[in-house]
Amino acid sequence: MTVSSPCILGTHHEKGAQTFWSVVSRLPLSSHAVLCWKFCHVFHKLLRDGHPHVLKDSLRYKNELSDMSRMWGHLSEGYGQLCSIYLKLLRTKMEFHTKNPRFPGNLQMSDRQLDEAGESDVNNFFQLTVEMFDYLECELNLFQTVFNSLDMSRSVSVTTAGQCRLAPLIQVILDCSHLYDYTVKLLFKLHSCLPADTLQGHRDRFMEQFTKLKDLFYRSSNLQYFKRLFQIPQLPENPPNFLRASALSEHISPVVVIPAEASSPDSEPVSEKDDLMDMDASQQNLFDNKFDDIFGSSFSSDPFNFNSQNGVNKDEKDHLIERLYREISGLKAQLESTKAEGQRAVLQLKGRLSELEAELAEQRHLRQQAADDGEFLRAELDELKKQREDTEKAQRSLTEIERKAQANEQRYSKLKEKYSELVQNHADLLRKNAEVTKQVSVARQAQVDLEREKKELEDSFERVSDQTQRKTEEQQELLESLKQELATSKQELQVLQSSLEASAQSEATRAAQITELETERDSLVSAATRREEEFSSLRKQLEDTQLKLAGAQEAVCQFAKEQRKMLLEGSRKAAEQVIWEALSQLEEPTLISCAGSADHLLSKVKSVSSCTEQLEKSRSQYLACPEDISEFLHSITLLAHLTSDTIVHGSTTSLRAPPEPADSLTEACKQYGRETLIYLAALDGEGALESADSTAMRSCLSKIKAIGEELLPRGLDIKQEELGDLVDKEMAATSAAIEAATARIEEMLSKSRAGDTGVKLEVNERILGSCTGLMQAIQVLIVASKDLQREIVESGRGTASPKEFYAKNSRWTEGLISASKAVGWGATVMVDAADLVVQGRGKFEELMVCSREIAASTAQLVAASKVKADKDSPNLAQLQQASRGVSQATAGVVASTISGKSQIEETDSMDFSSMTLTQIKRQEMDSQVRVLELENDLQKERQKLGELRKKHYELAGVAEGWEEGTEASPPTPQDAATEKD
Repeated sequence: MTVSSPCILGTHHEKGAQTFWSVVSRLPLSSHAVLCWKFCHVFHKLLRDGHPHVLKDSLRYKNELSDMSRMWGHLSEGYGQLCSIYLKLLRTKMEFHTKNPRFPGNLQMSDRQLDEAGESDVNNFFQLTVEMFDYLECELNLFQTVFNSLDMSRSVSVTTAGQCRLAPLIQVILDCSHLYDYTVKLLFKLHSCLPADTLQGHRDRFMEQFTKLKDLFYRSSNLQYFKRLFQIPQLPENPPNFLRASALSEHISPVVVIPAEASSPDSEPVSEKDDLMDMDASQQNLFDNKFDDIFGSSFSSDPFNFNSQNGVNKDEKDHLIERLYREISGLKAQLESTKAEGQRAVLQLKGRLSELEAELAEQRHLRQQAADDGEFLRAELDELKKQREDTEKAQRSLTEIERKAQANEQRYSKLKEKYSELVQNHADLLRKNAEVTKQVSVARQAQVDLEREKKELEDSFERVSDQTQRKTEEQQELLESLKQELATSKQELQVLQSSLEASAQSEATRAAQITELETERDSLVSAATRREEEFSSLRKQLEDTQLKLAGAQEAVCQFAKEQRKMLLEGSRKAAEQVIWEALSQLEEPTLISCAGSADHLLSKVKSVSSCTEQLEKSRSQYLACPEDISEFLHSITLLAHLTSDTIVHGSTTSLRAPPEPADSLTEACKQYGRETLIYLAALDGEGALESADSTAMRSCLSKIKAIGEELLPRGLDIKQEELGDLVDKEMAATSAAIEAATARIEEMLSKSRAGDTGVKLEVNERILGSCTGLMQAIQVLIVASKDLQREIVESGRGTASPKEFYAKNSRWTEGLISASKAVGWGATVMVDAADLVVQGRGKFEELMVCSREIAASTAQLVAASKVKADKDSPNLAQLQQASRGVSQATAGVVASTISGKSQIEETDSMDFSSMTLTQIKRQEMDSQVRVLELENDLQKERQKLGELRKKHYELAGVAEGWEEGTEASPPTPQDAATEKD
């Protein structure tokens, strides 16, 4: 019976591996490499052929296996490296089967079961392929390491020492054949669903593993040890062409053929020779016996041996006796042979019995698995029934929601019509108000006229003689000269009074005239009374109109207030949901496959700090002017997304940090999320909005920033001896980029002069001229920066070379390299933006942003250049002067761009001269609707930007090797986002 057979049967009998691990825990695996190597072989076979619960019972020892792997990895000779790699393979196998429980330990599956394992989801197939690549990579690593440890110039496969190392490769070959087959099928399936460019990395990795596996299979097939045990499959001459779907039909699954009469490799002696061992023969035999005592002996009993007798000259009797002895010996030999054959038959029958017992246990297991599958299918059927019922309920709910939506739409239409009617009534009331005001003005003027006429009549009564002969029309014409004539009229009245006293004949006539004037005065008084009554009626009508207008304005204001409250509540709840999702991701296992960087976390903290300050400013503006809510809503949404990014990146950064800073960083991120939720909750209600305080949020951000700064790396992944050459190359590349940008601007200016006229030509000349000035200012700054750097190196290097100076001051050198790259890149981007603006297909704002970005990059170059300079250096003064020139040139580009934009937009201004009040109000409503739509689109675009940032970060991490040395897998194609510079 083999070494591992009792263990395999024991796991099926026990339905687990508790006994196995209780025995293994007493073995000195950490001190004796050969014993550890044998343990790995037995455990590998248990994972493949033992009870399914072996994996579950072994997961608790995964960390111990990892520690043992790292410990053996420190040995560079003997079995140390072999044990380290084998333990890492076993750990990878356990993780693979834990993530993919549908795969059995021996990896034997049908095509239908392989499809079910991916659940018909391209993302699952993508991730499963990556995990199989990792699994196969560990198998090939062990394969290659075993071969490298053997002296292939000798027939090591027929020695016990060589067979001890080659025996575990049988399990590796069995695993590799299945993994290769499944990888080919999954890659064909992925190429049928995804673009070929997306899977370029998969194809490259498959080609590398295909070449290694083909070579190892070929080398193994030539070893005598493997030839008598099984037939190793050979891979095709050329790898499959995944770009041609029909090539799948040409794929032949590799099958390992095991002859029925092949003996188990475990029955071979596994003792090690003196030249391959780190311990003496006595220690080796001691631990071999201890291993065999626990797991069963791997050696069969020694055969009977008979010593021959030397022949001597004897007489006939002696010859007879000798012949009889020979016959007896032959009979004994035949008897022993018969006994040996019987024993072999008994052993074969026992082995067959064990195989049958194993098959019976496997059949029982399959029957139990079938019963479990039946229960699972019944549960799935019940679940599908529940889902169908839920779907029907959801359909009914959807119908009800659609009906309510239609009702809301109708209600909105009615409200919109009512609003239009209110606006029209408002306009009518305004017109009526204007008319009433006009009528009131006329009435007041009439009253003034009446009072003036009344005064005139009183004056005329005093001047009876003079006014008797004048008409009412003359009185109106003389109205303006009454003041000058008042004194004259008094004198004339005295004359008339004297004349009245003197002339008795004219008294009756004067009395009649006075009576007539009094009658006329009474009629005028009556007319004035009527005018006053009309004025009172108009005033009352005006007050009623003003009351209606005030009610309409109050209704409109109340509607707008409710809308602002709903928008604020919706934005606050959405922000809380985003932060809750980020906090919930801290406890999910998906983040284990990611790893962040401290400098990226610090950039996130800086962004969220700026957003917090902007939120406080917009909150103050909203409290001062509630109508201006757009900036406040924008700040809340931006804070939520930046907070979510900070929490997630803080968690991923902690995965690569030491335990104590990692725990502190994770707790700080959680506390910051909770404080942000408390702050958002304080924004509910006008009273609470005024008392909202962000001090706790800022404190948490400061704590995260402090931890992130402690975790910052201490330099770029560049050899120090290459830094000096890299600085010169980057400065030269930046100068070349500026010269190329200047040439392109001159070429664009020539084309514009040849093809454009009028305002467009004037705008293009002004913009391109300012861009040329900026490029020239940057060239001057680069020359000044080179002179200052040369002075710094010459004054600070002493007897060392410039390269040694750059290497010694690596952080300063890296700052110069980064700043030079930023200047060259900014110049190229600005020229592209200017080209699009000149062609009429670009945006003026993009050109302004590019020019400001160049100014910031040059400022970074100036700061990096002068950090080690002498403050009294003339080259430093020249560099600062050049920096001011760049700032002035940047301001010129921005000013010319704004001026050109205004000049272009003046020709496209709206004409309101022919529009009525109703048309203007209608366009105002349409503009408001458009503003709401754009705000909704803006929120969606920000969410999309967050996903793009996340995707960019993950892809950049893979490209830069951020996940090197971790067990993480690459992301799926549907994952989210890139980072903003």
